[in-house]
Amino acid sequence: MATLKDIAQKAGVSLATVSRVLNYDASLSVADETKKRIFQIAQDMNYKTLRNRKDPQQVKDRLQFGLVYWYSDQQEMADPYYMAVRNGVERECQERNIDLVKLFKNGNTIDPSRLSELDGIIAVGKYSQSEIDAFEKAARQLVLVDYSPSDDYDSVVVDFRKAMTEVLDYLLSLGHERIGYIGGKEYVLEEEPILDEREITFREYLSLKGMHNPSFIWTDGNFTSESGYHLMKEALKKDDVPSAFFVASDSMAIGAIRALHEEGIAIPDDVSIVGFNDIATSKFLQPSLTTVKVYTEFMGESAVELLLDQIQSKRELAKKVVVPVHLVKRESCSEAAGK
Repeated sequence: MATLKDIAQKAGVSLATVSRVLNYDASLSVADETKKRIFQIAQDMNYKTLRNRKDPQQVKDRLQFGLVYWYSDQQEMADPYYMAVRNGVERECQERNIDLVKLFKNGNTIDPSRLSELDGIIAVGKYSQSEIDAFEKAARQLVLVDYSPSDDYDSVVVDFRKAMTEVLDYLLSLGHERIGYIGGKEYVLEEEPILDEREITFREYLSLKGMHNPSFIWTDGNFTSESGYHLMKEALKKDDVPSAFFVASDSMAIGAIRALHEEGIAIPDDVSIVGFNDIATSKFLQPSLTTVKVYTEFMGESAVELLLDQIQSKRELAKKVVVPVHLVKRESCSEAAGK
C-alpha cells in the first residue's frame, strides 16, 4: 500500500506538503500544478487516507460525490476556466465533509465501474446524451455544470446572453462599429459541435443593429493562448481590420494581444480588446485587460448545493442556477478613432 512518503518522493516535495494537500489544507500556499501532480500520483498509486482504510460501516453516513471532468490535465492548464470550477466543487465538498471522487475522461470515455456507489455526480463540461444517461444510471442524482441541454437536469450555467449584451453595449458606447469575434469550438465526442451562446448573441445583437459582418468572426480553434494568437494573426490579414474584438477567453486574449504587439498595433489606440473570465493575470497584462468576470468557483459551489438539495428534498422538477456576470473595465478599451 502506498504511503505519504512514497508520494512525496515521486512528486519531489516534502512529506508535510503531501499531507496538507491531500487533506485540503486551505492555508497551504503551493502552486496549482504541484497540487495537481500530488493528487494524480496519489490516484495512480491507489493511495487511501486513514479514513478510507476504515471499515465501510464506520463511514457509511458520509456522502460520496463524483466529479466528472471533460478536460484532461493538460487542457485544464491551458485554459483555467474549468480549473476554477473544480476548485469550487472541491472546497464546498471539503467544508461539508463530503468525499469527492475526481474522474477525468480517458479519451472519449469514463470507466462506468468508477461511477458505482456514488451518491451523486457533478459533470463539468459538455457531454453527449448517451454519456448523461450513463451518469444517471450510475447515480440517480446528477448536476451538469456549464451545460444545459434540456430542462430535465439540474444545471449551473453562465448568463452568456447578458454578458455579450453588456460587452457590445459598451463597445458601441465607445463608438466602435466594426467589431470582431474571436472564439473557439467545442465538441461532444469530438464530432458534434456545440453552439456557443456568446457567438449566437453576438450575431443576433449586431444583426438587429444592422452592423453584423460575418467575415469578422474567427472561431477555428480552441480556448487557449495559442489559438488566440493564430486567430488574431488571421484577422490582421484583412484589409479592414475591426476596431474592437471580443475574445472568448482571457487565455485567448493573451495570445491575441501578443499578435497585435508583434504587428505594431497599439492597444487600445488602434484596436480595443475585451476578454472573458477575468483570470488572475488579466489585470497585470500591458495594457490591463477589460474582461467579463465569471464567478467560476461559485459555479462549483452551487453544483454541490444543488446535488445536496436533490438528495434531501427528493423533488421531481429540475432546477437551473444562472450565475450572473460583471463587465470589468480596464485599459484595453478606448473610444474608436475619430469619435
